[in-house]
Amino acid sequence: MPVAVERPADPPQDTGIAAKGAALYMRHCSHCHGFNMVNPGTIAYDLRQFPHDNKARFLKSVTQGKNGRMPQWGDLLSRDEIEDIWAYVKTGGKQ
Repeated sequence: MPVAVERPADPPQDTGIAAKGAALYMRHCSHCHGFNMVNPGTIAYDLRQFPHDNKARFLKSVTQGKNGRMPQWGDLLSRDEIEDIWAYVKTGGKQ
């Protein structure tokens, strides 16, 4: 009989960081990814579906751009700002 392996819980979310990320998201991301991450039906990825265990993919997409459609934000946003946006994305727009 297989033994159930519990997945470790995600560390608690710092609501202050997520709030800063929400403000940055509204300024830089919402025009494509939608208000509160509700996708406006464009070609933009629905960030509510972004896998929470793939931070590296998120960081790469934001800093380097994606598929010639998403601009590179690595020169415009600091690493801390991108981390704040990641904290917000992990809330699924429900911060």
